Amino acid sequence: MRYRFILAVVAMIIVVVASNYLVQFPLQAKIYSIDLAQILTWGAFTYPIAFLVTDLTNRHFGAQKARLVVLFGFAIAVVWSIFLASPRIAIASGSAFLVAQFLDISIFNRLRGFNWWLPPFLSSLIGSIIDTLLFFGIAFAAKFAFLDLIFSQKDSSLPFATPLLSVGFDVPLWVSLGVGDFIIKIIVAMALLIPYGLLRKRVN
Repeated sequence: MRYRFILAVVAMIIVVVASNYLVQFPLQAKIYSIDLAQILTWGAFTYPIAFLVTDLTNRHFGAQKARLVVLFGFAIAVVWSIFLASPRIAIASGSAFLVAQFLDISIFNRLRGFNWWLPPFLSSLIGSIIDTLLFFGIAFAAKFAFLDLIFSQKDSSLPFATPLLSVGFDVPLWVSLGVGDFIIKIIVAMALLIPYGLLRKRVN
C-alpha cells in the first residue's frame, strides 16, 4: 500500500515539473496553413497525465489520500519549477494545479456511482477548463506582468495579437495557445481513459 502511494507522489511530481517546463515551448510545426506554434505547447501533451494519477489515487485510496498526493506534488514540483522555468510560471502552475486537481477530486467522488468512464472524463474536462484559464492567464497575460517585476525576471507576457488557432479573429497569443492546449488536453484525457480502464480494477 505504501509503495503505491509513494509511486503516485513521484508520478505527480514528474508530470507537473515536466509540464511546467514544456509549456514554455510552442510546437514548431505546420499543418497546411495552420501554424501550430501559435496554437500548442508541448506541455499540453503531458499535463493531462496528472488527472490520471489523481483519479487512480482517488479510486484506490480515497479523496483524502488523493489530496495528499496533489499537495506533495504541488509543493515539490513548484519549487523545482522555479529553477526549471520561472517564478511566474511556478506561481501560475501552482495556483491552477491546486484548484483544478481539488476540483477533479470533488467531481470524481460525486460521480463514483455512474459508468466507469464518466467520473475520470468529466472531472478531467472541468478541471482542464479551470486549469487552462488560470495557468495561461497568470503565466502569460499582460495584466500579471507585475509578477515578473517582483522576481526581477524578463517579462514573459504574450500580449501581441495573433489569429485564434491560426485561422480565426485576432486575440492575444496566450489566448490562442490556451485554447489549443485545452483542445489537446481533452483529446489526451479521452485517450487516457484506456489506461484508466485497464488499471481501475487493479487499484480497487
